[in-house]
Amino acid sequence: MKRLKYIILIFVVFLSASHIFAQSKSELEKKKNKTQQDINYTNKLLKETQKTQKESYNNLLLINKNIELRRSIINDISYEIKLINGKIADIELIISIMEEDLENLKTHYANMIRVAWKNTNKYNNIMFILASEDFNQAYLRLKYMQQLANYRNKQFKAITALTDILAIQKTKLTDLKNKNNNLLTEQRNEERTLKNDQVKQESTIKKLKAQESDLKKKLQQQQKQMADLQREIERIIREEAKRNTNVTTGKFELTPEAKLVGTNFEKNKGKLPWPVERGVIVSGFGKQKHPVLANIEIDNRGIDISTTVGASIRAVFDGDVKQVLAMPGMQNVVIIMHGEYMSVYSHLETVLVSKGDKVLAKQVIGKVYTDKTENKTILHFEVWKSTAAVNPTYWLSK
Repeated sequence: MKRLKYIILIFVVFLSASHIFAQSKSELEKKKNKTQQDINYTNKLLKETQKTQKESYNNLLLINKNIELRRSIINDISYEIKLINGKIADIELIISIMEEDLENLKTHYANMIRVAWKNTNKYNNIMFILASEDFNQAYLRLKYMQQLANYRNKQFKAITALTDILAIQKTKLTDLKNKNNNLLTEQRNEERTLKNDQVKQESTIKKLKAQESDLKKKLQQQQKQMADLQREIERIIREEAKRNTNVTTGKFELTPEAKLVGTNFEKNKGKLPWPVERGVIVSGFGKQKHPVLANIEIDNRGIDISTTVGASIRAVFDGDVKQVLAMPGMQNVVIIMHGEYMSVYSHLETVLVSKGDKVLAKQVIGKVYTDKTENKTILHFEVWKSTAAVNPTYWLSK
């Protein structure tokens, strides 16, 4: 019975581990589903960009995004397979121990029944009790027979229970192996699709390299436009600093309301709504290599979000509209203050707010612009804290 207790202890630990496994598996499934949705959406955007005959830079960005998302799914599948393999090994160990213990229980029970049967032939139970020398001995013999019967009954129940548990574990093992095989098939399919995407990527880069002079010209224009936007943002920052400087102390001080808004904005890091209801990030924050031009580095002060034609642009948090600008190449730009933080929305076709307006989180502030020559619909979005641009992906909800 010590062995059986050992089995039960392992089984309790196993059930605890099963709960953790179920949580991890659920989180992976949720993440995989979200990634697959992003891939489907990116493919939808790709179809829009491919309506033009000319190969576009935006087309390459979307293909790159697809590859990034596809790799993420493959990694998630690999991790899920690893989890399941660990679970399979645990169940196989439990089954092995259980089978050994069950065999021992059956052998012991069979021996006990054989002994009982042999003894029954020699004399029956009543004669065994009646042959007692006195009442005390008869009582003890009766108790012994009851205990023996109870022990046999417990052994039988233990065998039955262990057999049932074993059958359940074997079913679980079969289910897990089937799931593992399905995941391996899914992984192979994703890897094939990834290779196809990589072929498209190479083909697109090759075609774009034939347009290298145009790409360099466009990049220079974009860099000038971004520099103009940055100068405007820095001008607003200086104005805010001047307006909020305490005349007596000469120190920068926000109003109590602005401080509260800024504090609340910071508390919502990683929880802010996206500036578009649906979109994918095609160009991230910070310094990065140009995907086509060799030895060229891009320094992005924000993120570029590809979205659908006519998508609404939303404020990511409560705040005050500090500026509405029309800038060459950036179309319309809306800048919103959130205490010491600032959010910037560029490439708006129409604007629904004015300078000085108070806005709420998720309030629509305009519509995104679509470049019809390249069929691209991209919002450029920035977040600033005081005088420095910060990575917006850390602030938006996942």
